This record gives sequence, C-alpha cells and structure tokens, in this order.
Amino acid sequence: MTTNSILCSALALTAAFAAAGGVNGVRLDTSPDRVESPLVVNMKRLGTLRPRPAGEIHGSNWTLGCETLDRGFANFGEYREFLAPLGIKTIRLQAGWAKCEREQGKYDFAWLDGIVDYALANGIAPMLETDYGNPIYPGGGGWDLGAGFPTGDEALAAWDAWVDAMAKHFKGRVRDWAMWNEPDIGDKRKTPEIIAAFNVRTAKTIRRLIPDARIAGLSLAYSNPEYLEKCLKAMGEDVKLFDWIIYHGYEPAPETSYENVERLKAVLAKYNPRARMRQGENGCPSEMTAKFALANISWSEYSQAKWDMRRMLGDLGHDVESSVFTICDFNHKGREINRKGLLRANENREVIAVKRAYYAVQNVAGLFDDAWTRVASSGFCTPDASISTYEYVRKSGERMFVFWSHGTDRRYERPGDSFATRPAAFSCTGGALAEPVWVDLLTGRVYEFPKKDMLAHSCGVTYLDVPVYDSPCVLTERRVALPQTIFSRATISRR
Repeated sequence: MTTNSILCSALALTAAFAAAGGVNGVRLDTSPDRVESPLVVNMKRLGTLRPRPAGEIHGSNWTLGCETLDRGFANFGEYREFLAPLGIKTIRLQAGWAKCEREQGKYDFAWLDGIVDYALANGIAPMLETDYGNPIYPGGGGWDLGAGFPTGDEALAAWDAWVDAMAKHFKGRVRDWAMWNEPDIGDKRKTPEIIAAFNVRTAKTIRRLIPDARIAGLSLAYSNPEYLEKCLKAMGEDVKLFDWIIYHGYEPAPETSYENVERLKAVLAKYNPRARMRQGENGCPSEMTAKFALANISWSEYSQAKWDMRRMLGDLGHDVESSVFTICDFNHKGREINRKGLLRANENREVIAVKRAYYAVQNVAGLFDDAWTRVASSGFCTPDASISTYEYVRKSGERMFVFWSHGTDRRYERPGDSFATRPAAFSCTGGALAEPVWVDLLTGRVYEFPKKDMLAHSCGVTYLDVPVYDSPCVLTERRVALPQTIFSRATISRR
C-alpha cells in the first residue's frame, strides 16, 4: 500500500466519523499514541499500526458481539459508528422472538432490518441467533437468558412460524445462523436430549428455506466434553445439519481452556467430522463486577485488553473461530451493567468512552486477516515454558511470530496491570527476518528489532533479548508492519 493510499483511507475514515452524531461526542482516536501505556523498551520506535476498517479486510477469524439489543439492554445507535473501524467482519445478533412478535401472528423485523442492512453496507456479515422465548403464548418460554424453551403444541408451532418467517425475510442477506443462547444454564428441564431436539427442529426450518445457510448448533455456556457428547449423540444423523458447534466457557487465564477445547474437537469429530468447534462468546470485564462471568476479580482496562487479545490469538492458534464479547457495556435489567464492552456505557445505555481494549482488538483485527496461515509444525520456540508461541506465514513468504507470557512454567495466570518486560530467547528454523520489527499489540507501537540480537546458526536463527510480558507481541518483517503504520496525530470524532 502506498503512502497516498494510506492517507486517503485515513481521510475517508475521518470523514465518516465526522459525519456521524453521538449524544456524548465520544471520540475515536487514530493518533499514534491512542493507547497510553507505561511500557518501555530499549528499541527505536518506527510508528503505530494503522487501523483497517472492515470493508478493507477480505476475511478473518473474528466475530464481534452485538448482543442484547433484542431485550433493550443496549442501544445500537450509540455504537454503530464504531463497528466498521474496529475491523471485525462478522457480528453476532440475538434475533429476539419476543421483540419481533408482540402480537400473535404479526411480525415486525424493522428493528433488526436496520442493524442487518447497516452491517452489510459496511462490509460486515451478520450472524442471527434464534432466541429467546415469547410470553404472549401459553408455554412460550421466557424472554431472557436462562429461560425455558417453548413447550406445548401451540407455543412450538408459534416458534416454528417465527423461525420460518425470519428465514424468509432475511434470505439473501443473512447466511450465518446460531441456535438458542446458552441452553445449558437456567431452566434445568432443558436436558441434552431436549436441547438437541430443539436445535434440530430450528435448524431444519432454516435449512429448508436457505439451503446454503451456515448453521451453528448448541451455543453451550460451558465447554464440557461429556455434556457435548450427550447432545450430539441425541441428534443422530441430524448432527449433519450443523456447520459449527458453539461453546463459550470463561476462564481468568484464557489459556486454561484449550485442553478442554481439544477434547471438544475430538468429540465433534466422532459425530460430524465436517463441522468445526467455534468459540461463540468470550470477553473480560474492565473492572470488578459482582455478577456475570469472571466476576469478583480485580480487572482493569489494561488487563481486559490483554485478556481479549490472548483469547483471540489463543483461539486463532488452536484453529477455532473466535468471538469478542462484546462491543459495548450493557445494562442487564435486574442484574447490573455488564462491563465486558470495548466501549464504556452508562446506565442509560449511552456510550461515554472508548476503552483501551477497543484499540487492542482493533490492532489484532487489522494485522491478523485471512492472508495468514498458521504453521502447524512451527520451528519457532523457546525453552521458557511460561511463554505461548505461534507462527504464521503468508503466500508471499512473510512470517509472523506471536508470543506472550502466560504465567509460570506451564501454569496459567490471568493478565495483570504490569508492563515490566523480561528478555527471552526464541529459536526459529529457516532464514532470519531481513528487517525485523517488534510490535506491541496492546498499543500498536512498532519498534526496530536490533540485528545485533539475531544469532544465525546451522539450524536457523535465535532472537536474543526479545521483550516479553503478559500481553501479546509480534516479531515480523518491517514490510509487514510498516504498510499498516500511522504517524499523524489526527483524531476523529462522532460529532
């Protein structure tokens, strides 16, 4: 990309935000120092990663949560202008039966049409999740998280009719669909067999009307291999309706989850080798909360940003599609504000600030697009067992090495607020990077890696004194990072 094209892209993004309105005038910063950080490294700084809007990215591994709009816990108009600049290509939406059908037999999809059409116009694909129940029908189930499924002939027929109407309405605009969110929590009557049957009836309706639909099954809150197997076994041959099977599963240290993830993959391969496991909802609060996942832990905006990136890049490193939960804090009525948003919102559902995690996720989304392929048998390694490492390569030959400290030896620890780095040595087979740079993904800052710290030998090269801390960093070629680098201090505003 030329300097002129970078400038034109930045000006277009600036113009888009300048035209947008927002009751609180929240600013999205595109300056090279948009993320304040106490990080200090003894290397020459070259610039800062340039954000890439979704329309500029062909494809990637990421999904962004835009949930709870169906229940009025968040306001789409407050955050929609922040979607495209983030660079994520898919958003997860909860379709809201109770919001679509307030009077029996009459459907209003207008609220959802505006969201779907806005996403598509900005190069973002919507994934519609079929939930929750509808109390206007006897036995219609509950309208919120943890509620029971519709039961009885009348309610189930009404559910089928809504799914039918929705599939017809969004055919040609929505290809990706997901099943009822977290059926394995709340109402204990939802056994694996009942969950399986409800998933199958819903998927069959969608598949009949949209033959090329891509359908994600189960959307389980927990990553429990034994429970998953009960669900898949109960589906029988109908398990082939599904292209993905979704799990959630929150852990204070994201790396803790991957032993179970590999077990989930093995279970799924027994029943549907074509389908893939998909992480459908994971995020971290930006402060201590009393409710919801990862509650009662002292989080901050820094540790949230680190956690989100470690989850994204850990999932990518395990070949799992990955969802970031969520774009914006939301006020869950009767509970509290869920602070896992990349944007800070108040109790009135107004966006009042951009969190550090937004910019960190933006850096990951802009750099790790689908042009990169994970090297399964990577020669990039370190004798330090407390460091996670991954290697990626592009068809044009560039390589990218990703690493972070995940704890002590093979024990995993949650990210904290320290920015103290320690030196590590990494060996890599093959040739050395010609013009190496070190990138801090939290801030997006790009530094020149000293060639004096590269030791060539018969097996490849060893990179010495590489700064490492509990947040993901990258070693790659200068030409990989610099075409995506900004130097100006301009900011863009929603006003």
